[in-house]
Amino acid sequence: MKRTNIMHILIGLIILSIGLIFIIKTEWFMSNVGRIGWFEEHLATSGGSRMGYKLLGMLVVFIGILFITDMIGGMLRFVLSPLLSFY
Repeated sequence: MKRTNIMHILIGLIILSIGLIFIIKTEWFMSNVGRIGWFEEHLATSGGSRMGYKLLGMLVVFIGILFITDMIGGMLRFVLSPLLSFY
């Protein structure tokens, strides 16, 4: 296996672990960081900050999976293609 593949897997696992911590330890983040006004305002549910922390964790897990599968470059190209089409 190439060294870059191993690095992608390790970086992806670290990112994935951080995302899982956000999802699993949401209450810890609520007690130590507190509520986030933007989440409370735009996620009009009871406990908008809790949902926001979980959504943020899911996004980080998704990015970690993209790193592990080495698909992060293609995803970035897809997301940024409207901005890069002018070049």
